[in-house]
Amino acid sequence: MLFAEVARVSGEIARTSARSRKTELLAEFFRAAEPADVPIAIAYLAGRLPQGRLGVGWAALRDRAAPAAEATLTVRDVDAALTAVSEVSGTGAQAGRRALLQDLFGAATEREQQYLLGLVTGEVRQGALDAAAAEGLAAATEAPPAAVRRAVMLTGALEPVAQALLARGPEALEEFALTVGRPLLPMLASSAKSVEEAVAKAGPCAVEEKLDGIRVQVHGDHGSVGIYTRTLDDVTERLPEIARTAASLAADRFILDGEVLAFDEAGRPRPFQETAGRVGSRVDVAAAAEAMPVHAVFFDVLSVDGRDLLDLPYTERHEALERLVPEALRVRRAVVADPGDGTQVSAAAEFFRHALERGHEGVVVKSSDAPYAAGRRGASWLKVKPVHTLDLVVLAVERGHGRRTGKLSNLHLGARAEDGSFVMLGKTFKGLTDAMLDWQTERLGALAVEDDGYTVTVRPEMVVEIAYDGVQTSPRYPAGLTLRFARVVRYRGDKSAAEADTVDAVRAAHGGG
Repeated sequence: MLFAEVARVSGEIARTSARSRKTELLAEFFRAAEPADVPIAIAYLAGRLPQGRLGVGWAALRDRAAPAAEATLTVRDVDAALTAVSEVSGTGAQAGRRALLQDLFGAATEREQQYLLGLVTGEVRQGALDAAAAEGLAAATEAPPAAVRRAVMLTGALEPVAQALLARGPEALEEFALTVGRPLLPMLASSAKSVEEAVAKAGPCAVEEKLDGIRVQVHGDHGSVGIYTRTLDDVTERLPEIARTAASLAADRFILDGEVLAFDEAGRPRPFQETAGRVGSRVDVAAAAEAMPVHAVFFDVLSVDGRDLLDLPYTERHEALERLVPEALRVRRAVVADPGDGTQVSAAAEFFRHALERGHEGVVVKSSDAPYAAGRRGASWLKVKPVHTLDLVVLAVERGHGRRTGKLSNLHLGARAEDGSFVMLGKTFKGLTDAMLDWQTERLGALAVEDDGYTVTVRPEMVVEIAYDGVQTSPRYPAGLTLRFARVVRYRGDKSAAEADTVDAVRAAHGGG
C-alpha cells in the first residue's frame, strides 16, 4: 500500500465529524489493504509510530529535502526508514538520524511530507480513531462489530485483530480470548465535577480512593507472575516485591487490576514522580527495592482460576476480589446503595475529603452493575479530583501540523518570577477548541517578536487559565518544575500579565514541587 493512500484517508477522516462517514472511509481503506500493511497503517492513522519516540529534534526537521514529484513510498518503506532512524545511537547520532530523515523526506511528495512531519512530531491526532477503526474493520470483513470490539479489548490493540481478520475472515476472532499472561488495556474513568454529580450519574455504586500511583495489571499462573503497566509494558523484573505478594495469593491463576505506590515514613503516598522513577528503574533493582519499596493496592479482578469475570457486574467482581485478596491489599471504599439517600451521599462526600487528607488524588465512583469494559472510558467509572488552576502567561507557541496545519497550537506557559520576568513551566495544546485555535492564531500572530519557522516567540501579554493535575520536578524547565496534564480552560482577557500566578506560589502550593 502506498503511504500516500494513508495520508489521503487520514486527511479525509480529519475533515469529517460524522462517525458514520469515518467508519465508511475506514471500511473502504481496509478492503483495499494488504493484511501485512494494516498494523503499520492503523498506527499511522491513529498518529502513532510503531517505533515509539525517535529521538529527533526539530533541527533535524526544519530544513527538509525538496519533495518528490510523484508518490512511490509504501507504508513498509516508511516503516523501514523510521526503524532505521530509531536504531541510530552513539557518537554522531543526531547527524545520522538527520541524514536518514532527509532521504525519507526526499522520497515523499509535498502532501506526504506534511503527514510525515505530523507523525514524527506527534501532531497527528484523530480522537477516538481506534473505536471507529474497529467499526470499519467489522464492516470490511462482515464480522459482528461487538465481536471485533471484544477481540480488540482482549488483545489490547487493534492491529493484530485487523491483520488476522483481513487474512482469515471472521472465524479468526475465535483466537482472541482472555488469557492469563496476555495483558489487556485497562478500563478507564471519565470525569465528574463532584461526588454528588458522580453518584447521581452512576446510581447504586461504590466510591473508591483514587490512587496516584502506577496502574498495573498482575497476572498469576501457578506461582509465575507477570506485571504489566497501563501501556502493557512488562515490568515484572522491576517489581520483585509485587511479584512476591501476587505469588502468595490463594488462587492458581488470576488477573488483577490495581496500582503500585510508594509510601513515606508517615504512611502517606510519595509523589507520583518518585513512584514512577522507582518503577522505571532497570539498574540494581534489588537495591532500588530496598531503598524505596513499593506496595500493590488492588481494586478489581478480571479472571480467577480460568473463569472470565469481565462481563460480571462490579459488585460480583468485588466479591471475587474479597475472596482472593486480603483487605490490606484492597483499595478503601464506601458503598452508596441508595443514591437518593442524602445520608449515604453525604458519607461519600466525606470519604472523598478523607481520601484527599490521606494524600490521594480523589475518588473513583463505580456503578454497581457495570461490567469491566477494557480499554474504554465510559460513564460507569467516574473520577472526582480537586481542580487546580493557574493563570499563566503565553511566552511562545508552536506551529501546528496534521489537522492543525496553519494554526498556532502548542502553548509555552510561564509564571511570574520575583524580578518580574516569566519562567516557563511547560507546554500544552490540550483543551483548545477549533474556535480557540483560530482566535489564538490571529492574536498570538499579532504579538510575535521572533519566528524560527516552528516556534513563534510572543510578547508576554496574554494570560490563559490552565487546569492541571499536579506539579512535578523537571530539569527541562528553569524553575525545576512542570505541570502534569495541563490543559487550557479559557483565556483571561480581564487579567494583565502582571496579575499572573508566580513561580513561588506554585512551588508553595505543592510542597516545593
